[in-house]
Amino acid sequence: MLVVRPADHQDLPGIEKLVTTSEARLTTLSNQRDQLSQRIELSKQAFAGERSVAGKERFLFVMEELPNGNAQSEDATPDIIGVAGIDACAGNGAPFYNYRKDELIHASHQLDIHNRVPVLYLTHELTGSSQLCSLSIRRDYKQGNALELLSRTRLLFIGLFREHFSREIICEIQGKHTDNDTSPFWDSLGRHFFGMDFKSADYFSAIKTKTFIAELMPSHPIYVPLLTAEAQSVMGKPNDAASPGYQLLLREGFRASKHLDIFDGGPTLQARLDDLHTLNNCQYKFYKASESSSAGSKYMICNPSLTEFRCVLASLEDHDDTVQLNSRLVDALQLEENDRLAVVAF
Repeated sequence: MLVVRPADHQDLPGIEKLVTTSEARLTTLSNQRDQLSQRIELSKQAFAGERSVAGKERFLFVMEELPNGNAQSEDATPDIIGVAGIDACAGNGAPFYNYRKDELIHASHQLDIHNRVPVLYLTHELTGSSQLCSLSIRRDYKQGNALELLSRTRLLFIGLFREHFSREIICEIQGKHTDNDTSPFWDSLGRHFFGMDFKSADYFSAIKTKTFIAELMPSHPIYVPLLTAEAQSVMGKPNDAASPGYQLLLREGFRASKHLDIFDGGPTLQARLDDLHTLNNCQYKFYKASESSSAGSKYMICNPSLTEFRCVLASLEDHDDTVQLNSRLVDALQLEENDRLAVVAF
């Protein structure tokens, strides 16, 4: 049974393995153990509702496969197959930089020429939006239901605890890279101002301070036709490794915005909470313990707890105000008497 829950320090080896073997670029997770441990600690503070991180919560979820559908013992090493995050405030107190694609009009009445020229503006206008981030899953689970469960669980969580999040949700998608893991967009633009290769700039952005972006990147508009043809062709295009997650979010109600990642030119998706499919179709039910096996259509089911949040995928029969759950599901969801569940069709 797959279960999505808050990350804990015992998950560190599994998360570290995921980060180091991920096909997708994870700018919000370091591959260094001490920094991953700090990231988990920040997440634990967010799930605990600590005031010290209020307004800047950084939630980190893991997907675990429970053996034989039963919860593991406390001293067992979790089998972590996926990780995903939500930053309640993009930028986490610092400017959240990206490019906004726009147009300038160049015209000459005398020559009867009227051109619309695409340009890029450096902006941090998305700062403060809530951000989906850090999505990664083991390769052998990409073709099943696991990726969708992991990604959509974050939306259910946001719907349950809306007071922690903005009404606007964004997600940066990894852009196109070459076979030698460089970025045509970066090589045509950013490299001229930073004097470093793509990997180095990406590392400093993810791990170090982001102030160097404002210090080194030109504030004047960048004329897109001056970039190489290869750089222009990858603007706003998702990397193949990130494409499944990109398509999933489009089906959810996200839309491609005018904003691009400043490093690889990848797309930034935006959505309003009220437009999301998962939240609009979510129902709230009470549960009744039953020893009968679950049957019927597949549903995502999550408990109402912030500190002990759990979400699973299970089959349920048609239901009214109450759903019947067997003991395996009750244990996996860590339910208490009179808990009200969030249920949404898968």
